[in-house]
Parts: sequence; C-alpha cells; structure tokens
Amino acid sequence: MDEPVPVHPRFFDPTSNVYRWVIMVAAGLMLFGSYFAYDSIGALSPLIIEGLGIDREAIGLLYSFYSWPNVVMVLIGGIMIDRFGTRVMSIVLSSLIVLGAVIVAAAPNLTVMIIGRTIFGIGAESLIVCQSAILAKWFKGKELALAFGFALTFMRLGTLVSFNIEATVAEAFGGWRAALWFAAGLCALSMIFTIFYITLEQRARDRTRLAEAPAGDKIVISDIKNFGPSLWFITLLCVTFYAAIFPFTSLSTDFFVDKWGVSTQLGGRITSIIVFFSMVLAPIIGGFVDRIGRRGTLLLLGTLLMIPSHALMGLTTIYPIIPMAVLGFSFSLVSAVLWPAVPLIVKEKAVGTAFGLIFMIQNIGLALFPWLNGLLRDATQSYTASQLMFASLGLVGFVFAILLLRSDAKAGGILEKVKLGKEAPEPVEEP
Repeated sequence: MDEPVPVHPRFFDPTSNVYRWVIMVAAGLMLFGSYFAYDSIGALSPLIIEGLGIDREAIGLLYSFYSWPNVVMVLIGGIMIDRFGTRVMSIVLSSLIVLGAVIVAAAPNLTVMIIGRTIFGIGAESLIVCQSAILAKWFKGKELALAFGFALTFMRLGTLVSFNIEATVAEAFGGWRAALWFAAGLCALSMIFTIFYITLEQRARDRTRLAEAPAGDKIVISDIKNFGPSLWFITLLCVTFYAAIFPFTSLSTDFFVDKWGVSTQLGGRITSIIVFFSMVLAPIIGGFVDRIGRRGTLLLLGTLLMIPSHALMGLTTIYPIIPMAVLGFSFSLVSAVLWPAVPLIVKEKAVGTAFGLIFMIQNIGLALFPWLNGLLRDATQSYTASQLMFASLGLVGFVFAILLLRSDAKAGGILEKVKLGKEAPEPVEEP
C-alpha cells in the first residue's frame, strides 16, 4: 500500500496565494510599531513639554531630526537593500527602530531624546523602502496596488492607535515616559513580525526560485534629466501638501489643548480624525479614480480644501472637529491620487527614480516645518501664525496643482484619463 502523501495547509505552501498575503500582513505589521512611536511625541506633546521643561520648538525638533537624515538615507538604504537583500536589512533596520525608541523613552534630557529620534528615523524610513521591495517581490503583476493599500492600512493603524491611547496609557501607568516605553515595546513587537517575515521568506527560498527585487525607490541620476514638468509639479505639490499635514499633527494635540482647553486624550483623538479618514476613504477614492480619471482635477480640489481647514482653526474658535474632518478628506483625496499618478507620467524604468526623488525632497519639508511650527508658537504664544503658515502652504500647493493641470494638458492629458490598461503607451516625454 502506498503511503499517504502529507497534505499541508495553503498557509504553509510558498507557491499559494495565501502564502503571499501572509507575507503582506507580516510586512505591514513590521512597521506598525514605528508609526505608533513616530506620533507618540505629538500625542504626548503637552505632557512632554511639562515633564522635560522644554518649549514647542523642541517638540518640532524631535520631528525634524527624524526627517533630516532621510534626505539622503533613501539613497543609502536603497543601495544596501539591493546589496544585502530584504531579509538581512529588515532585521537591521528593525533593530535601529527599537534602539532609537528605547533611547527616546529612557532619555534624561532633550539632547539624548533627539539622538534617539535620529536613530529611530534612519531605521524607520529605510524600512519603508525595504517593505516596498518585499511587496514588489511577492506581488509584482499580481495585485500589487492592492497589497500596498492593505500594508498602508496596517501602518496608518499605528498612527490612529497612538493618538487615541498614548495619553490614556500615560495617565494609567504613571506619566508620559511610561507611554514612550509602551511605544518602544510595540516597536519590539513589530520586530517579531519582521522575524516572522524572514522565516516565511527563507522557507520560500528553500522551496522556490525566489529572486530579490530591487529597492522600490532608488534614485538613478541619469533618469532625472528626462523628467518633464508634470513630475516636478507633482513633487512640489507633494512637498507643500505633506508639509501642512505631518508637521501640523506634530503639535496639533497641544494646539487643541492650548486653544480649546480639551484634555490631552481628547486632543489626540481629534488629531486622529485625519488618519481615520485616510484609512477608510483612501481605498474607496482609489477605486473611484480608476473609474473616472480626473487625477489632476482631484489634486486641485484636495489642495483647495486644505486652505479653509487650516485658516478656520487658526482664525476662528469653531470647534475643530469639522475643519479636521475636511482636512482628513483632503488628505485622503490627495494621498489616493498623487502616488498612483507618478507611474503614469514617467517611463517604467524611471518610476523608482521618480519616487526616490519625491521622497528625498519631501523629507526636507517634513524636517523644516515641524521646527517652524514650534518656533512660531513660542514666539507668538499662539498657533494662529502656524495655522496661517499651513494655509499658505495649501495655497502654494493649489498653484502647483493648477500648473500640473496645464502641463498635463500639453502632454496629452494622461492624468485626466480613465485608468490605463496594460496596452497603454508609454507616457509622452514633455519638452
């Protein structure tokens, strides 16, 4: 009698679709802790300011020193991921995240905390590059956009949870430092998912011919000279738009406490409205855009909505939930439209370079404006000047969106068209 052939669940079969989606879950959760810890500073800002005796400018610096190294780390990180592979680099970068988060939690003063945030930022942003390479390797040609969308949901969930529970953790367990240790613990938990991913991939490599995928957003200098105006306008729109979102949230909890007198817990929950809208609406808006096109027009609308949102919070006493809901819709709209638009306006071989260039320039804005936000608050003793600064960034972004529409029209209106199929021609190089 023949011996029975062992039957393995599809979960354990590296050639099955289920296995790929388990990889996606592991890749998404390996960044959950870093997103949580990144926004812990903003969620706890009123408590940290009081506990360390620092000003709002210092809170801004904690965000700035996260971003400054990543103006160049997207280059170095991509090269190292290509050379050593996603398995080696994912554990190295996860270790940097945990180390940085521990230093931040244990820091006796602002200087040590800045050192911790710098180390944390180097690991976290490069791990996003590594995650992109992982998903490209497992999903290229097979629901890649869907996989990226789900992974982003896991990551944004870290931000949502951070703004909603960190102040509560601080109140329940003895202060803001305990909450930062909790954030470090979640970074360690995410590192376990990194190890889980490594185990899954090693098992797959032992049974299949799995090749490494190149890092998704390396820069090739020779490609840059061929970029047309549309890519540059999208890059500048991206910088101005995101500089009015994340630097705003770095001190928005303190803003709501300062101006409306809400508790730190409620201030964090109001801030999380932006992230909640992004998690819920981004996939819906993405499907809508695939059906109707009009990407340039929707970017114009998204940047326009940002202007009154910041202006209302800065110049009036209207309760912030309504402006934050509008800002959340604006954030969802621009995020869902901007990133998928990039591959439509550059040649396929230059997509990685285009993304890398955008990320590099974006990090300049993310480093500069948190510091300016805190500096203006300390100098004026209110957030009115900061909110006008963010509204002005929205206005500048609106101008770039208009220029993008004009540039795209000259290049054939590719952004305004309905979703392009596999047979679509390469984008026209603009003069």
